[in-house]
Amino acid sequence: MGLMESTVKQMNNSENTHNIQENEYREVGLAERIGYGLGDFAQNLVFGTVGGFLALYLTTVNAIGTAAAGFIFLFVRIVNVVWDPMVGTYVDKRTFKSGKYRPWLLYAGIPLVILSAMLFIPIPAIRGSVTVAFITYLLLDLVYSLVNIPYGSLNASLTRNPQSVDKITTTRMMLSNVANLMVYTLFPMFVQMAAPKDRELKDTGFFGLKLNMGTYTDASAGNAWFWIFMVYMVIGAIALFACYRLTKETVVATAEQTAQVKAYDLFVELKHNKPLVILGLFFMLSFTFMFFMNTVNGFFNQYTVNHSDWMGAVGLIASIPGILFPVFWPKVKHIFGKKGFFYFFLGMFIVGELLTWVWSLEGMHDSLALAYVATFIKQWGLTSATGFMWALVPEVVSYGEMKSGKRNAAIINAIMGLFFKIGFTLGGAIPLWVLAAYGFDGNAVKQTASALSGINLTAIWIPIALAIVAMIVMALYPLSDKDVRDINKKLDAFRAKAKAAE
Repeated sequence: MGLMESTVKQMNNSENTHNIQENEYREVGLAERIGYGLGDFAQNLVFGTVGGFLALYLTTVNAIGTAAAGFIFLFVRIVNVVWDPMVGTYVDKRTFKSGKYRPWLLYAGIPLVILSAMLFIPIPAIRGSVTVAFITYLLLDLVYSLVNIPYGSLNASLTRNPQSVDKITTTRMMLSNVANLMVYTLFPMFVQMAAPKDRELKDTGFFGLKLNMGTYTDASAGNAWFWIFMVYMVIGAIALFACYRLTKETVVATAEQTAQVKAYDLFVELKHNKPLVILGLFFMLSFTFMFFMNTVNGFFNQYTVNHSDWMGAVGLIASIPGILFPVFWPKVKHIFGKKGFFYFFLGMFIVGELLTWVWSLEGMHDSLALAYVATFIKQWGLTSATGFMWALVPEVVSYGEMKSGKRNAAIINAIMGLFFKIGFTLGGAIPLWVLAAYGFDGNAVKQTASALSGINLTAIWIPIALAIVAMIVMALYPLSDKDVRDINKKLDAFRAKAKAAE
């Protein structure tokens, strides 16, 4: 009897392992990959526009000082240090009928788009109010965590198939960069087209295309900012709903694992999950130099090279690598290896930044070809390095499950989100403080030589230094592709055993 029971148990374990592999290693279809990517598309429309243009809007149209704006960004991020782990724990401990992570895209998505629009609402009575700007931005950021953390956790819940994870990441990043095209290329052009002051026919840089555009850094442009942003928010809300409808969760924590989630799991993960800490530091550095550039981009175009009218055309060129080239990322990874992938593209980013410096030199400002080449190379490197790093998050979640026995996907994504937001904060606040220290005047039509030096420092040289440090950090990342395969085999055995015990 003992032999028969042992044989039956082995057969059940084998069957359970097969079922787990069939479900959790499923090939995610194109429609679902697009559906998941629409979540990133939506968040980039909302938070990307805020991250890329709020500093410029606050310090010019809304007449808030650069130092005050910097402190707004900093204080909100300090709140995130406490808030994000709480959100991660709360999300991991709860499951809705329609899923564990997907429902949050609806429940928190609607408040997200409303609060975002309120940041740009053109009410004269609150213009220049640091208090109103601070409270609105704080509420927006708290709600954003309720969308972003579950969305990031959903990535690790779609499948554990490594090839599918790479495909999901490439599709996600392609749609993310379509949103970036709308944000960094079309948004400033649309706002300038709607701005009423100093309207004149200007060369957009789109192969001779000229449009009537006004000054979008003047207080009179408030309505233009708000209504263009409102259109973006409606599109973002629709995309979030599509993400909810088109995705399916298959790799989720068991009921026992969910019940065992504790608030202190955050510290357990930080202590025992070395890949998480290394990847988190890489996230922080990458987003810091990314948002350094995003924060100062409008200043650089407006004041350093005096071509805010080219932002649409240059932005279009910048978006091409992120939309068309992610499909080649798995091939590049196969050629250079996981770490080599990041070394290659961060090096490309540095080359692009050096060309941007050449563009900033006196006598080179009117070279549209140089602007195109510098931006294309810089953004190809940036979007590839900062895009493909998301493919490493699911393996970090699996490593944490192997070490602790808990699949704390939301807690880990909260930690990653915290690193992201620290980078976002440093990249948003420090440039404003540097500009203030170098004498930037938001009310001046032209800036002093000192202020222009500050813009170049934050747009070019600090990002280069941070990219080099990021390369050093990536060299310390411990998980190879073989390690990931071994981890998945151990988790298969663990889940089969847990299912047999039910």
